Amino acid sequence: MRKTIPAVIAVTALGLAACGSDDSDSTDSETNDTTADAESSTDGESSAEGENITLWLAGTDTPEVALDYLTDTYAETTGGELSIEQIGWGDLIPSLTASLPDSSSTPDVFETGNTQTATFSAVGAYSDLTPYYDELGGDSLLQGFVEAGSVGENVYSLPYYFGSRFAWYRQDLYESAGVSQPTTLQEFTDVNATLKAAGSGAYIPGQDWRSGIAWIFANGGDLATYDGSEWTAALSTPESIAGMEMWQELFTTASVAGATDTDATAYQAINDEFLPDAAVGTTLAPNWAYWSLGDISENDEGEAVATWNPETFGAYALPGVDGGIAPVFAGGSNIGISAASEHQESALELMKIIFSDGYQTLLAENGLGPANTDFGSVYVDSAADATIAQISLDTAAAAKLTPAAPGWTSVEEQQLLEQYFQAVAEGGDVASLAADYDDQINAVING
Repeated sequence: MRKTIPAVIAVTALGLAACGSDDSDSTDSETNDTTADAESSTDGESSAEGENITLWLAGTDTPEVALDYLTDTYAETTGGELSIEQIGWGDLIPSLTASLPDSSSTPDVFETGNTQTATFSAVGAYSDLTPYYDELGGDSLLQGFVEAGSVGENVYSLPYYFGSRFAWYRQDLYESAGVSQPTTLQEFTDVNATLKAAGSGAYIPGQDWRSGIAWIFANGGDLATYDGSEWTAALSTPESIAGMEMWQELFTTASVAGATDTDATAYQAINDEFLPDAAVGTTLAPNWAYWSLGDISENDEGEAVATWNPETFGAYALPGVDGGIAPVFAGGSNIGISAASEHQESALELMKIIFSDGYQTLLAENGLGPANTDFGSVYVDSAADATIAQISLDTAAAAKLTPAAPGWTSVEEQQLLEQYFQAVAEGGDVASLAADYDDQINAVING
């Protein structure tokens, strides 16, 4: 399972806009034609019968048993052949950019990271799934991911699997400092400030915006808002400023990480002797950090491996301002149909298989957070640690994603949020910095 979501290159700059028109009349016409074709074929004999199609999946996260399920079920359902290509995360965007505009080379169905999805939706790379939304899971699907794959009221891609962020901690260090799991966001700061005073602390990297934006969301703020025609950065709203001031207090009083540190090593932060001069009592990392945190030993090849020890280590959901669960940023991916595909009905048949009870169960049983929350109990019951899995599920259900704006990839490519969070960590005035970075984000967010 991948452990980071890579920064994304500016897709529109590479010509992906050829996949669809920015003109709303043209896009509506193309969408209606596709929908009409789909409806006419499903009313009678399916045009999907016997068609060979291609699915592009990102990385190797999908296990072999799931790949076999897809190819076998597609063949049984349609009589056609499904070819699956697993594209490395580093190669995914260039490969999609080169292939999607051309019906002769496009994959029929493709997966993208959830922060990449908005740009593909905005330039018309996906077919409209709105007419099939309920059939594919509807409101049982993780709504933050649905929003990431939507433009206005139209849904273009749906969640494939989820990851979620939460707090991982050392029970021994909490006990020695006389603190317990916090129940509010302010208590999270207070607990970790006490830990720091006692000789440990929280690993809160200054540039880790993916964890830090939870403070903005929890205070009712946002990264950007949409008025129906364009996106506007929202770091300088009172709510967002309040969130960042809370985060600044956390970094100043409780963090043992530096202002220029990133989240690259958060997966190992609470392991013994991770930092030479300070122990770490708490870190924030996605659910797949479970495999990198714990007691360290050497395997037969002399490699350091972590073994989770529930007597020493624990986890909990980041609490909200008034309790409950804070809306953290989730990892994971979305999946949809290429608008350039000449096999729309066959691609839709594959989407139905992906969102079927059988496949959602298979994903859950193999440790991939299922898109459909109805299968959450299967995910928990099948997990190596049911407690961790339940926390993962609960935080994913409360998660919020980055704005579904056409220029969001440019925001990430220019590392504007890394710069903003670092400047706040270094003690800058939050309101002034927020206004400055709002201007920089507004310059690129609409593509």
